[in-house]
Amino acid sequence: MSVTFPRSLKLAIAGAVAASLALAAADPASAQRKTRATVAVTETIASLNPYADSVSLMYNLYGATYGTFVDYDYDTGTYTSKIVESWKVIDPLTWEFKLKKGLVRHNGDPLVAADIVHSVNRAKTDVQSKQKHNVRYVKEVLTPDAHTVIVKTTEPVAPMLEYFSRLIVTSKALFDKHGPAVDKEAPFGIGPYSIKQVAVDNFFAMEKVPGHKLASPENPDEIIYRIMKEPESRVTALLNGEVQVAQFIPPQLTPRVQSSSSARIVWEDSVEIMFLAMSPKIKPWDKKEVRQAVAYAIDRDTLIKVLLNGQASRLDGPIGKGQYAFDPNLQPKYTYNPAKARELLKQAGYPNGVEIDYYATVGRYTSDKQISEAIVPMLEAVGFKVNLKTPEWGTLWSNVQKGGVPFYYMGRGSVVDPSAALSQYFETGGSPRIGFSNKAVDDALKAERREFDDQKRIAQMRKAMSIITDEAPAHFLWRHKLATGVANNVDAKVLPNMDIVPTNIKMRVRGAKKK
Repeated sequence: MSVTFPRSLKLAIAGAVAASLALAAADPASAQRKTRATVAVTETIASLNPYADSVSLMYNLYGATYGTFVDYDYDTGTYTSKIVESWKVIDPLTWEFKLKKGLVRHNGDPLVAADIVHSVNRAKTDVQSKQKHNVRYVKEVLTPDAHTVIVKTTEPVAPMLEYFSRLIVTSKALFDKHGPAVDKEAPFGIGPYSIKQVAVDNFFAMEKVPGHKLASPENPDEIIYRIMKEPESRVTALLNGEVQVAQFIPPQLTPRVQSSSSARIVWEDSVEIMFLAMSPKIKPWDKKEVRQAVAYAIDRDTLIKVLLNGQASRLDGPIGKGQYAFDPNLQPKYTYNPAKARELLKQAGYPNGVEIDYYATVGRYTSDKQISEAIVPMLEAVGFKVNLKTPEWGTLWSNVQKGGVPFYYMGRGSVVDPSAALSQYFETGGSPRIGFSNKAVDDALKAERREFDDQKRIAQMRKAMSIITDEAPAHFLWRHKLATGVANNVDAKVLPNMDIVPTNIKMRVRGAKKK
């Protein structure tokens, strides 16, 4: 589905592969006047509805256009906001937010407190919403005046700002006027870019808002985010000048970019945690010993060294160095021990091994196909009989969100404060993605959310992470060191959560030094 939005120039795009070229051909005079950058990405563009998915790319794109309630600044390690002037905790169940005055949407409508209420309600109740976990603790939102928002929670939630960093803010007035068609008819936000055209699971085109204070003259006038799942295709398009930024360059292709005269590699340490998920609701994953057998069967160090060329840091628990509540001494720690893995399978009642389906992504993450193909013989060496399945990303992701995939390789991005991620994947009722339930984990996670004393909160979170690691509903693998291909005629900053934010893309003046 491709939708061109009102008030925009019509894009004559036959398909994603020719997106940039077709756009220029449709309006050559405009193409000469305007600067344009195309970014090759691997993640889903699932819907015109900004609440209909829960992936990093969509938070990035809709955050840059509609705006998010709260933002996180990786440079300073603090929460900020384009929308909120200030916030404070009135009591453990009450937060007060003061909105900035003078904010207007792309159509001139003011942003008001009622929009926050509306956005929370859409995240909670929209039939397509995949973001209910972001507002699950919000009991009530009050608006004493047009610029004050009072949030009442069902329990104390110390990491509330982390949850609100994923709340897309849309307009109540426009929804009242257009109904569910608002996402197509009036996608007006307060961001530095406005939505121009979206082709679901294909591309997302946006244009810079003239005079917006968050945009600079160096930012491209138009940006197209194109889904290109094959690494070879992304690299070829980058070196041919079809795209200016290419996400997730795998280790075997980085030398090709580095030796090019037209592009370079930009590196960034990722805060995305990669793991193997095992659903205890489905046999044989209902046995802790089977899940632990997987952990002992995987030689993470060799995979990092050989397949990732050292471009990853091993995880010995849910999070790593630099992430909130990280504990370098977290127990247990799994070592590569095939003999122990075989013994655990016997203890679980599978002395002759057990047949499993392993669902792997292809082209979504760095070297994901090669990694999964290397994991399979490691699992088979200890007694698993593996059926490797590689469905399309959209199909796999949809089924994971429904809780229908028993064993899979995936990542969870944007993990700075891990509270939301741990709750989403490992707390009873958090989400069906793994289907894990453990009272001790639930109690520890609830306790850390209630605790506004930093050290006490960290202690509870570490307790939860230790239990999760021992129970092994997921075996944590590594965090990637991300390689992004960037053309020499642009500068691009990549954030640790993988986002390539539109305002972090700048067209280089001829002869300027590359960054």
